Amino acid sequence: QVQLVESGGGLVQAGGSLRLSCAASIRTFSNYAMGWFRQAPGKEREFVVGINWSGTTTDYVDSMKGRFTISRDNAKNMVYLQMNSLKPEDTAVYYCAVLKGMSGRLSDLAYWGQGTQVTVSS
Repeated sequence: QVQLVESGGGLVQAGGSLRLSCAASIRTFSNYAMGWFRQAPGKEREFVVGINWSGTTTDYVDSMKGRFTISRDNAKNMVYLQMNSLKPEDTAVYYCAVLKGMSGRLSDLAYWGQGTQVTVSS
């Protein structure tokens, strides 16, 4: 019954942009904090950005500040991640998640999707 489906990933050159989308099939979507995390091969999972029910956002990675922006459309149960000025080190699988909090701890993760691959070439 709870399902998160990410889309919008792909191959892009350094300096380019992508917008990731997340379709959330959950009841009372507007009551939940949402976010994105990513995982690159051989590296630890890291939180990217979160957004709570009132629209307050939290950044978790300094290298993404000013480049990645999260937004949500409660009427459509959608979450987006706009990624600009992409760098090769941004290459990873990106996951949409339902959050229980905004601390950035792994314990805040409640649900997540299967992810979408983002590859940034030099």
